[in-house]
Amino acid sequence: MNPAKALHALGQSLWLDNITRTLVADGTLARYIDELAVTGLTSNPTIFEQAIKNGSAYDTAIREKAARGLDAETLFFELAIEDLSRAANLFRPVFDATNGVDGWVSLEVSPLLADEAAATVRAAVALFAQAGKPNLYIKIPGTPAGLGAIEDAIAAGVPVNVTLLFSDDQYVAAAEAWLRGIERRLALGLDPTICSVASVFVSRWDGAVKDQVPAALNNQLGLAMMRRCYRRYRELLASPRWQAVANAGAHPQRLLFASTSTKDASLPDTYYVDALAAPDTVNTIPEKTLLAYGERGRPGAVLAADGGDAEAVLGAITAAGVDIGALALKLQRDGAQSFVKSWQELIAVIAAKAREA
Repeated sequence: MNPAKALHALGQSLWLDNITRTLVADGTLARYIDELAVTGLTSNPTIFEQAIKNGSAYDTAIREKAARGLDAETLFFELAIEDLSRAANLFRPVFDATNGVDGWVSLEVSPLLADEAAATVRAAVALFAQAGKPNLYIKIPGTPAGLGAIEDAIAAGVPVNVTLLFSDDQYVAAAEAWLRGIERRLALGLDPTICSVASVFVSRWDGAVKDQVPAALNNQLGLAMMRRCYRRYRELLASPRWQAVANAGAHPQRLLFASTSTKDASLPDTYYVDALAAPDTVNTIPEKTLLAYGERGRPGAVLAADGGDAEAVLGAITAAGVDIGALALKLQRDGAQSFVKSWQELIAVIAAKAREA
């Protein structure tokens, strides 16, 4: 059993953090499903921008859609939904076999809507309907402005991948928004099985403090925060509030580890994936990391439900002068701004290719 399949066997889902038209069309994604136990896929504006800019696979479709008079944003969502629909079809057997727990793909709403909750919900509802795939998550950032949109989208029956979470407090706020949406559905007598994942970002923590902490604490903050998040996740699943909706048929919102590629060249390229083995969670990883993991991953001990030594490590990092709460807010703000920049670059690339038509 290769390391990727070993993770799957212990109950963690490996999702690919990448999509291109070629990846789906040439059989590569199907091979990853078969050989590396990949059971889902995530996307974001940066992934699509790189795929469209650095190849010709989308050029014909862009020309045809531009000839119909579509603006760049509408054109992009058509392209993305075409790709993700094909991927969703590949994952549909997993989705059906797990009763909707696994086998998902994800599409992000426009980051330009991040501070507009009502517009975000309208976009989420429209995109989910346009795709017509039950195993499509709509990604909504878990920022303060996004929490209301997450609740309303869940209440409206839209599955949500909550993105841009960094701390345990941000994770819990997102989980509570999801729970409120489920509780609203139950109060109206609606189906409570509207699935969700909460995506917490790992490696950006370590990059942010690499010059601020003693050498012994380098590359420790991200994993310690994930251990703390996992403890809060397990506490939530044991809570009476969760049990009430579970008894009514709801599926849990799974914790998803994102940004798990290694940025420090001194570390193994499987560092974060090795350290985050945990049942009932998802790890979404870039293609390069996935391939490395299939060859030489070393799944570590399963995360402790009580967070293990997370508090000791976080205490040492705080003592070194890092304000972890303030850093979490900064990372989330910076992440939102980065998504906007990537979105603008994506739309510019599509507009330029459309003009070439």
